[in-house]
Amino acid sequence: MQMPDGLPTEIDLSRPSAARVYDYFLGGGHNFEIDRQLAEQIAAMTPNLPATMRAGRDFLRRAVRMLLDAGIDQFLDIGSGIPTVGNVHEVAQAANPKARVVYVDIDPVAVAHSRELLTGNDLTAVLHADLRDPEGILAEARRLDLLDFDRPLGILLAGVVHFVPDTDRPADIMAALRAAAAPGSHLVISHSTFEDQPQEMLDAQRLSARTATEITLRSCAEITGFFGDWVLVEPGVVYMELWRPDSPSEVDADAQRFGAFGGVARYDRAAD
Repeated sequence: MQMPDGLPTEIDLSRPSAARVYDYFLGGGHNFEIDRQLAEQIAAMTPNLPATMRAGRDFLRRAVRMLLDAGIDQFLDIGSGIPTVGNVHEVAQAANPKARVVYVDIDPVAVAHSRELLTGNDLTAVLHADLRDPEGILAEARRLDLLDFDRPLGILLAGVVHFVPDTDRPADIMAALRAAAAPGSHLVISHSTFEDQPQEMLDAQRLSARTATEITLRSCAEITGFFGDWVLVEPGVVYMELWRPDSPSEVDADAQRFGAFGGVARYDRAAD
């Protein structure tokens, strides 16, 4: 017995999925009625949320281009979600056809669609894993033998760390990922915040409790702490729209309305 679109039967369609809701807001086709219902309820409370999702994807693209310019040619994208136009491998391999990407996601739908999309692309791979198990992710990534952890790596955590509650010690998770990287590596994080947000946005974020991955909103200082002692590249941790926009005309006059900070840091210390 198969699910719609040939998906395996173990996928739970009794609850909406954060990855599929995100896919819906980005205009993707890998979502179901239960996801669309929650998405529409959230959108009714926060009409600018689709724009927020797009701002997050645009931030990730700009960050990946910056890493490519810095010489990074391999990426570990954790919380990659369901493939949409402008995914990391498309951006990276357009600039460097030899760039390697390992995608990681907890959602079986995201993993299934990613594997289908990437069939025939030998420089990409997909892992079904949980950010809360960084050692497992790193072990599986090494077994793939696609990424070289002795060389600079781009670790991408776009819109995913806020799904890790404080009780799961996200700072320790980030430290484990940083410890596995070689000097010259870069860490990219975008994360939702409660700072400068209207009450309706905070109320909408609470609807995430209806999915298996509830969102934890954090301050700019807390998000900055996830970079540890790595060196933040300019302009630091800022609202996503303000992080290296392609042109000043693209910056929203009310950048905080997107409700998320983004930043990139570099591992500059000499190897032990």
